[in-house]
Formats: sequence, C-alpha cells, structure tokens
Amino acid sequence: DTPIAYGETHETAALLPEEEWRSRARRGQSETSTLLVAVEERTGRWIGTMGAFLAEGDIDGPLLVGVFVDPDHRGRTAGVADALLDGIETWARDHGTSLTLHVHEDNPRAMTFYERRGFTQTGRSITYNLDPGRRELEMRREFH
Repeated sequence: DTPIAYGETHETAALLPEEEWRSRARRGQSETSTLLVAVEERTGRWIGTMGAFLAEGDIDGPLLVGVFVDPDHRGRTAGVADALLDGIETWARDHGTSLTLHVHEDNPRAMTFYERRGFTQTGRSITYNLDPGRRELEMRREFH
C-alpha cells in the first residue's frame, strides 16, 4: 500500500526465485546484519519485518532497511513497529553509536514515526532508485 517505501516493485520481487529469498533471509543471521520478524501469535502469520546491516561507504554504523508492518497492525496501539525498532536498536548499539535510515520524501507517516523515536534528518539525501526525480532523505539516531 506504500510502494515508495521500497527499492523494488512488487512485480520485480515476485519474479525472484526462491533461492534469492532464502539468501535474503540468511542475511539476518550474520555478524554484520540482523533481520527481525513480528509474527501474529494466534495465526503464525508474519505481520512485520525490519532489518539492519553494517553498510560500506560513507554511513557510519548500521543502516535500517526492509521495514514493513501489515496495515492492520500499524499505529502506536498495535506497537509492532515500536517493538521491531526496539530490537533493531538493541542490535545496532552493539555495532555503532548511531542508526541511519533512508525514507522517501513523500512518506510523512514514516518520517513522523522515526522522529517520534528520536531520529532527525541529517540534511543528506540519495536518489530514489525507482524514480530518479525523487529523493530519499537520510535520518539518523545517535545513541548516547
């Protein structure tokens, strides 16, 4: 329901072979990355994911990626995004002094969530790879 939140389209992702999905899942089991999943207790259905990894280049510390929360489980009351981010931040503190993310400039709901959680815009941005005319804004939370 928010395609601008992703770096690939659903159509492209649906064409990927199972081995690619298994490879992506294994990334959450390495020393330099993590992947958390929120599971609905009653049904066992995945209702959210969030990951982070140690990025190479000019980002100092972990980079938050792969954020998704099922529309029926969004919002403060549900607490899914907060619980996932709590887990990511616990992991990130062991790997750096900050956590960085990129959020599409047209996604104010996500920006508001991250700001509530202590992230601030750094003033940097990157080109949104699915539409080079749009930007993803860099946000960071420093751990003290």
